[in-house]
Amino acid sequence: MPITLRFLGGIRSVTGSSHMVSSKKAEVIFDAGLFQGKRDEFYKFNTTFNYNLSRIKALIISHAHIDHCGNLPNLIKKGLRCRIYATSATKDLCRLMLEDSGKIQEEDIRYVNKINKRMGKPLRKPLYTKRDASKAAKKIHPLSYGQRTCLAKDVHVSLFDAGHILGSAIIKLEVVENAKAINIGYAVDLGRKGLPILNDPAKIKGLDYLILESTYGGRLHAPIDEAKGKLKEVINRTINRKGKILIPSFTLERTQEVIYYLNQLLREKAIPVVPIYVDSPLATDITDAFQCHFDYMDEETKRVISRGENPFEAINLNYIRDQKKSKILNNDRRPMVIIAGSGMCESGRILHHLKNNIEDSRNTILVVGYMAGDTLGRRIVEKERFVRIFGLDYQLNAEVQIINSFSGHADKNELIDFTKNCLPLKRVFLVHGEQGQSEQLGRALREIGVDVYLPSRGEEVLLK
Repeated sequence: MPITLRFLGGIRSVTGSSHMVSSKKAEVIFDAGLFQGKRDEFYKFNTTFNYNLSRIKALIISHAHIDHCGNLPNLIKKGLRCRIYATSATKDLCRLMLEDSGKIQEEDIRYVNKINKRMGKPLRKPLYTKRDASKAAKKIHPLSYGQRTCLAKDVHVSLFDAGHILGSAIIKLEVVENAKAINIGYAVDLGRKGLPILNDPAKIKGLDYLILESTYGGRLHAPIDEAKGKLKEVINRTINRKGKILIPSFTLERTQEVIYYLNQLLREKAIPVVPIYVDSPLATDITDAFQCHFDYMDEETKRVISRGENPFEAINLNYIRDQKKSKILNNDRRPMVIIAGSGMCESGRILHHLKNNIEDSRNTILVVGYMAGDTLGRRIVEKERFVRIFGLDYQLNAEVQIINSFSGHADKNELIDFTKNCLPLKRVFLVHGEQGQSEQLGRALREIGVDVYLPSRGEEVLLK
């Protein structure tokens, strides 16, 4: 049987990442990401599996972001019984992220069903519950960076630091078929050099094929240090007009990076002391998880923590777990900073804050992460005059600011440099990027002699 690679999700888009390598010895899946988009499409995509779950030998999770691990509970509910692997940090963070995802879905469905009941529309069910998520996370087996693990006869996997979020991994799969070895690299997602808290991405050699993200395949990021200056500028301008700064943020890593810089700005007295709210039950738990995985952090962060300084705490920083306290913020007219999930504004508490604050021109919506197409976040980034939240239209009067330099994704040049370090390669497959970004990166890689292919969702290719 030939070795094949099938592209299940995260193709010409940036959510729902999942890919399968098949050989005579085993079928292995990279990632089980949750597709994010409009509600009906969300349910259809995430509950449809066009392959035999009982034949899967192993599932490798690259990191704990929901677009890479978030559909794991569904796979298990549908019959997945294989071994599931990730780093120990990813295992712990997956538990928190998946449970939160299940809880948010339950909360959102309750809210939506109140509206549907009044309007005579059918009631909905969550994709999965917090309990489903907790069961799924327990099934993950931890692996260390550099540990070579046997998945089946002549099929081995190794994980290396991707530098994207805490515990994120570049996956290397080694498959021997008919006395011929094929090495497949999976760098989806790939981090950047110099990010706070994290180590730089590892350099990988000895690959035949590379599956590579292309989220920012046609763009260049400003240096990460510039994020701090832009953050200072946006906060001061908004507070001067007595407004609120709303930051839709991924609760894992991006929130911690923003807090890290806010802490620095406060210590330097570069911004006024106003209340800062992290409106997510995850925040404290993730901070604890970070400190339990000290070895995954870069040397600078280790030194700060070893001095007894917590880079994720400040006097005016408030972590909100209780939903009632979250709602109180909507009636609080003081200038403040509110950081809340979800990062793409598709669910979670940020929707309630946007609903109550988006029409006030004193306020600012500060975007610090990627907003996929067909999400509320993208419509805000594109500054549409009216945006729909919970089925109702709101006028976008708040200022919209974007700080792309916060991104944890490698940009065009960083992706090219990573690929150069992997050469020689038989072929690079570009995934996890909107088509225009993938095409731009593809052209740049071809200019340096790399064979590049942009697959379609569901497509299967032969690895020779």
